Amino acid sequence: MNIYASVAVTADGYMDDASPERLIISTPEDFMEVQRLRAACDAILVGAETLRRDNPSLLVRDESLRARRRAEGRPEDIDKVTFTASGRLDPSMNFFTQGAGRKFVFSTRPLPQLAGVAEVVVPEEPLTAQLLVTELEKRGIERLLVEGGPRTLRLFARAGLIDTLRLAVNRSMRLGVEADAPRLCFDEGYLDVPHTDAMLDDRMEIRTWRFHPNTREEDLCLLRRAIELSLQSPPSPTSYRVGAVVRTARGELFTGYTHETSPTHHAEQEAVAKALAAGAELRGAAMYSSMEPCSRRSSEPESCSTMMLRLGFARAVFALYEPDRFVCCRGALNLREGGVDVRAYPSLGGEVLAVNAHLFH
Repeated sequence: MNIYASVAVTADGYMDDASPERLIISTPEDFMEVQRLRAACDAILVGAETLRRDNPSLLVRDESLRARRRAEGRPEDIDKVTFTASGRLDPSMNFFTQGAGRKFVFSTRPLPQLAGVAEVVVPEEPLTAQLLVTELEKRGIERLLVEGGPRTLRLFARAGLIDTLRLAVNRSMRLGVEADAPRLCFDEGYLDVPHTDAMLDDRMEIRTWRFHPNTREEDLCLLRRAIELSLQSPPSPTSYRVGAVVRTARGELFTGYTHETSPTHHAEQEAVAKALAAGAELRGAAMYSSMEPCSRRSSEPESCSTMMLRLGFARAVFALYEPDRFVCCRGALNLREGGVDVRAYPSLGGEVLAVNAHLFH
């Protein structure tokens, strides 16, 4: 998933003031840029406190952008996402009543008041940024826009999940000391990396940080190679046919597929075994798998996600989340929790399912 974060602040760093009315910080030119960013994404995410405070609609309102989405075969309205610990959400909020996109609410408890207006997801685990991203990817979301509030932005930043941060600063607006007003605050050093500056108009300065490079083209190329490899795996009633490609930090490539040399080996194991036999350094390497690396094994003591964490893999890229047929897999979540940069490309998932059609007849 590609994750963008967008926020507008005053010159002294506030996202709002302490009044009950929403403070308008963006200029019309900045709001139009945010509309374009929304239209380029599949979903937008804000915390529940932002919904209670501002009651935003979170829509793409510009008709030309909506027409472009239709022409691209995408729905006019993007999906909307929030998460809550308290469960204090009113179904009459604009988040639920405006727009035809899907609405997702991640909650620590059931929310019967939202029946019929949103998909309420109640995980058995804490509501972390890693879990939210993983569950949204499983629902087909590839581009996510995070718009706030400050605690939500900090949650995603601390998890290292923000790819691009767009900070719009209204240089003509200052609040001074507003003790109760929300203020943008990241951990010390988070923004101490190169960024670009540009003036959008006579008031708005746009600062952009890109924390992760765009690797989509290379990812898709090596994922297609992994899918091709999976075709060499013999069909089995008890395992998926998976292909894998390891790319070391030095650019060396090693490949494998399920049961290539052993009836208990997964594709990732086969590729790693070749790399280790060649004396390759795997710390900082990337794993490209046609299917999500496993998190539980019955035939071997170590899962593929655990192996990758032990060996110091930096990236994990795959096409299809493992279906809940044999086990409930949390490989992607394990890897994200371990600090690995995980990328899923569900647009290729249909090809992986076709390779494994023998399991679903």
